[in-house]
Amino acid sequence: MSVDQALIRKITSEILAKMQNRTVSACQDCNGIFTTVDEAVAAARIAYQELRTLSLEKREELIKAMRNVALENATMLAEMAVKESGMGRVEDKIIKHKLVAVKTPGTEDLRTEAWSGDSGLTLVEMGPYGVIGAITPTTNPVATIICNGIGMIAAGNAVFFSPHPTAKNTSIKTITLLNEAIVKAGGPMNLLTSVADPSISAANAMMKHAGINLLVATGGPGVVKAVLSSGKKAIGAGAGNPPVIVDETADIEKAARDIIAGCSFDNNLPCIAEKEVIAVGCIADRLISNMQKYGAYLISGSKIDQMLDVVMTATEEKMAEGCTAKPIKRYGINKDFVGKDAKYILTQIGLDVPDTIKVILCETPADHPFVIEELMMPILPVVQVKDIDAAIELAVKVEHGNRHTAMMHSKNVDNMTRFAKAIETTIFVKNAPSYAGIGVGGEGFCTFTIAGPTGEGLTTARSFTRQRRCVLVDSFSII
Repeated sequence: MSVDQALIRKITSEILAKMQNRTVSACQDCNGIFTTVDEAVAAARIAYQELRTLSLEKREELIKAMRNVALENATMLAEMAVKESGMGRVEDKIIKHKLVAVKTPGTEDLRTEAWSGDSGLTLVEMGPYGVIGAITPTTNPVATIICNGIGMIAAGNAVFFSPHPTAKNTSIKTITLLNEAIVKAGGPMNLLTSVADPSISAANAMMKHAGINLLVATGGPGVVKAVLSSGKKAIGAGAGNPPVIVDETADIEKAARDIIAGCSFDNNLPCIAEKEVIAVGCIADRLISNMQKYGAYLISGSKIDQMLDVVMTATEEKMAEGCTAKPIKRYGINKDFVGKDAKYILTQIGLDVPDTIKVILCETPADHPFVIEELMMPILPVVQVKDIDAAIELAVKVEHGNRHTAMMHSKNVDNMTRFAKAIETTIFVKNAPSYAGIGVGGEGFCTFTIAGPTGEGLTTARSFTRQRRCVLVDSFSII
């Protein structure tokens, strides 16, 4: 390369860098929201470099400010999310927002390992990736952004969020509130960024962007597949279809109360929620009766068929030419009913019920679409089986190998152990509502990014770090 060519490249790089900085700095009041993906990622990279200069103590001050603003605005953001998306329940979203504000781990989650001996000292520390591209769902728009925002900044990263378009206003409001709190606490602008008009094309541009160092997707199988095929390091939190087994040793009334509480929470939007009940036959009738006591409405016969036609869409898959078998029906979810109240769904089949009804209950065969598909609606199918062996076999089958979440109500430790080993889920809850698995009424931290497909499990700050090894030979070993 000639000197002239080298000079031209150097000057061009400097001009582009200055233009990039002017573009970002010209938007002092953007609060992280930009017109293009390029602008948002550029701003996040500048914020990341500023964050690197701050101490862990200061980083924790920023996180405290984020927690406080999330708590202060928990109700407003819950109301906004339900109104915009048309999904869920305000009172339950408030619980989720407060939960992630309080129980998402911060910098205390980062741990240093050390080895010392005759050859010196070696340290392994958790360092940031840089700028993380995070895709968030319409089902939990606020909780996911708060939870990921705290964990990712605690790990030392900046974040570009790609929210679901159907919850864009709520998501953008959450991002701007968190950014305002960070700046007031003395942190850099634009640690959390996004675009004003989130879309699939913007998400695709983010996934391909050279300025994004790690991808984190919280959503369905499609979005997880996209990030895993991006060529970048990715964390995928995918779908589940959590079964709950109730055996003959369970406290039946408590099991009924807990199942209805978990299934109805935020109208069954959380991916951890009870999606189908598998009951050992001898206790099934008693379980159903008790679930009705705690807010379930039982439908049967033609009403189940009507409900299926309303909340699911059917397509016929033709058989091979010459085959005499009938076409196979494939069912998908009618998204118009995801996260809707049980009372509202029941009106669609001509039933008017009290506001106290939280779950629609029905007995179905094991191969019914309500059992096979993850509905994310407060519709709960119950399948009777002859014994615990049949229950475990069916539960493993309908969970589809997602290895996400499963529940069991039993006083038989051997049965619980067998089911836990067979189902291999990231979360296994015993004798409690499903949400105990993320810290509501149970011990442990909270997350709304549960990475089963890529193995990180319940993600925390350490999930968003990369290991860095520092070796000092023949020194600083004082043994």
